[in-house]
Amino acid sequence: MTDPTPAATRRHPLLVAAAATLLVAGLSYGLPDSSAATGVGLGFLAVTWLVALRRDVPGDSAHFGLSLGGLLDPVPLEPRRMARDSLVALGWALGVAAVLFPPFWLGWVLWWKPPHEFAPAPFPALGDEVMGQLLVIALPEEAFYRGYLQTALDDAWAARRRILGADLGPGLLAASAIFALGHLATEVNANRLAVFFPALVFGWLRVRTRGIGAPLLLHAMSNLFATWLVRSYGLGN
Repeated sequence: MTDPTPAATRRHPLLVAAAATLLVAGLSYGLPDSSAATGVGLGFLAVTWLVALRRDVPGDSAHFGLSLGGLLDPVPLEPRRMARDSLVALGWALGVAAVLFPPFWLGWVLWWKPPHEFAPAPFPALGDEVMGQLLVIALPEEAFYRGYLQTALDDAWAARRRILGADLGPGLLAASAIFALGHLATEVNANRLAVFFPALVFGWLRVRTRGIGAPLLLHAMSNLFATWLVRSYGLGN
């Protein structure tokens, strides 16, 4: 069957992704180390606003999974809805973490073969690393890659397959691959490409829950858990 989607429509999100990757790579290398992460995060948020939210059209934020309990909808805030959606997102994130973190821990130890015995490190301070991971890392990346990019690619490539309750399209694979390449662009290290695999989980969660709240929380939790493992095995500060 011939694909009815115009080629220009298929290319558009890929061109946006290429431009965003160049932008954040430039910010990553051009800004001081102390502000590079913040600059990259703001870059992703700016691109997401330009391509997904700038029109301020009712329904756009929901279509891209960017409502966040109504926070980004062009309507008055409803505290009950925000609280409900936040708790649902947290429940999904904790549930997936409970399933995936133990095998990830085992795989991490087998891969890195830490030379030191496990000694639990203190959990990150709430006001520093936790909020930094949520607002500076996870929110901008999930808003762009799972909110805008995966959605736009799935709009262009309409094929779907139902997996664990989510109707997934080729946008999941493409957005996850671009996510991995984006990480490689900001730090040339082949290990950075491994983020392709958690990106598949984040993308599945975005479709399954119809928003970026749950993948945002899981993304931050995953980064914090990995950091905690590194410190607990004496491999870093």
